[in-house]
Amino acid sequence: MFTTQRRQQVRTQLISRARHDPRITAAALTGSAARDAEDRWSDVDLFFGVAASVPIPDVLADWTAYAYAELGAVHHFDLQAGPATYRAFLLAELLEIDLGFTPAPDFGPLGDGAFRLLFGEAAPRVPGTADPDHLIGLAWHHVLHARNSIERGALWQAEHWISALRDHTLTLACLRLGLPAAYAKGADRLPPEVTAPVRQALVRSLDPAELARALGAATEALLSELQETDADTARRLSQPLRALSRRTAG
Repeated sequence: MFTTQRRQQVRTQLISRARHDPRITAAALTGSAARDAEDRWSDVDLFFGVAASVPIPDVLADWTAYAYAELGAVHHFDLQAGPATYRAFLLAELLEIDLGFTPAPDFGPLGDGAFRLLFGEAAPRVPGTADPDHLIGLAWHHVLHARNSIERGALWQAEHWISALRDHTLTLACLRLGLPAAYAKGADRLPPEVTAPVRQALVRSLDPAELARALGAATEALLSELQETDADTARRLSQPLRALSRRTAG
């Protein structure tokens, strides 16, 4: 397991490399370090602006070779967010390094994410793109498909849909209260009166009756959350979603 000293060494090494890479026009700390909230288990999170004339795949290839040869990476994968590519590396000592690369004109803070400029220039913050209406749509979709999965005897699939429904409800609550919504980053800061109904939706076993109980609890938690921000939608969804839960329970 990595030490905090090793994490700082790796971060310093990467920032130094970025400062000496003429293709990198700007760099920023992101993640917990940018909020002065690092703990023993935090990752290294860096975001880079790349000169507009330089193909990002070329930069990714060079930095990837460096991560494997010099830092001891054992695996990596990519996430795409608009024009930015984020490449996550796992080092042998279980330190995760998340490096984001985006064209220089698009370099800047995104949504509610932490961002501390290290060098270069940054564009103004781009508002978050989380869409509550889309999350509500996903939620009723998951109630329907969880019910269908239970009735088909697809119990693992039912658990998947119920857990995803629960997670979307927490995300809606985070958005409502102005907390970080991505990856449940704000969920542990939600008040107990918000999380208590969602807690009841935790699936305790793959028994069909238990899955039905958890689905009913998840449905009620969703409707309770909707009542806080969109009472009309909660009213329209209440009857059909509760009917699905009762049908499953029966």
